[in-house]
Amino acid sequence: MHHKLISSPLQGYTDFHFRNAFQQFFSGIDYFYAPYIRFNGKMVIKPIYERDLKLKNNTTLEVIPQVMTCSADEFIFAAKYVLSLGYKELNWNLGCPYPMVTNKGMGSGLIRDPEKIDRILDRVHTETDIIVSMKMRMGYEHAGEILDVFPILEKYPIKNIGIHARIGAQLYKGGTDLDAFQRCIDHSNQKLYFNGDITSVAIFEELAERFPSIDHWMLGRGLIADPFLPGMIKNKTQQYPDNKLEVFSKYHDTLFTAAEQKLTGEKAVIRKMLSYWEYFSTLFPNQARVIKKLKKAKTYEVYDDAVKALLESEKKWDSSNAIPEGYLS
Repeated sequence: MHHKLISSPLQGYTDFHFRNAFQQFFSGIDYFYAPYIRFNGKMVIKPIYERDLKLKNNTTLEVIPQVMTCSADEFIFAAKYVLSLGYKELNWNLGCPYPMVTNKGMGSGLIRDPEKIDRILDRVHTETDIIVSMKMRMGYEHAGEILDVFPILEKYPIKNIGIHARIGAQLYKGGTDLDAFQRCIDHSNQKLYFNGDITSVAIFEELAERFPSIDHWMLGRGLIADPFLPGMIKNKTQQYPDNKLEVFSKYHDTLFTAAEQKLTGEKAVIRKMLSYWEYFSTLFPNQARVIKKLKKAKTYEVYDDAVKALLESEKKWDSSNAIPEGYLS
């Protein structure tokens, strides 16, 4: 089976700078979801969304915009906007688990209201030509909630439904519920794909064996932590390339340059990069001491020295040890 890999939209991480940097140095991702458009009561597309979705900023990528809303009017406004840019598809986020979202009846909180989902989808399909896809959790309070939504979704030509195999109330705690995901497969005629904790080639292969009907897979935090992972999955190998550190260093520098371009001041740039290192650190499991120093950096000089020390220390370690496989598992 040919598996397609999808980049999850992580707000604050997977903007066009990240997507282009990934595409420049790595492989394996078939298409990217852009972080969601959100209106906050004003029917206005913010400049940050405009920049992220401009076609000139995504020339080498297949990108699908996403919206998070519980309003048909907002959904339709977003649909017409992305259509005007040349996009044909809009993904609807019913997966975000954070209380600031779910308490307003959006994200995974909306899964508890199938009738409202029905009303919104009816208007969107009646009043626009947008292709709709969806990203969902299995519910907010319990994993059976999504099963009540499936009969509604069967009424519409939904392109596909990505399911993060947790409930909203979990946030990102605890494990994914694979039995509940199997129930989704058993109760839906829609095209489904799997999302959740794909953090190593071994884990992907176990999931692919357990769910043989699934050929689309979404990588989120695992992709940020290990940008080599999609290519390794596609190539069916757990072996990193010999130039791993050189490629990672260039990728890191590209992200750093992008952060400098869009943010003001050393502290803001370093804070942005340290948010990436919360994930990158798992790629260097033998450098905990150096990473601890890196995370205390307040100036470019200290930050640069710490990164150089980390890569040099890892290079020495690699020269005398095999790179561990499944380090995130």
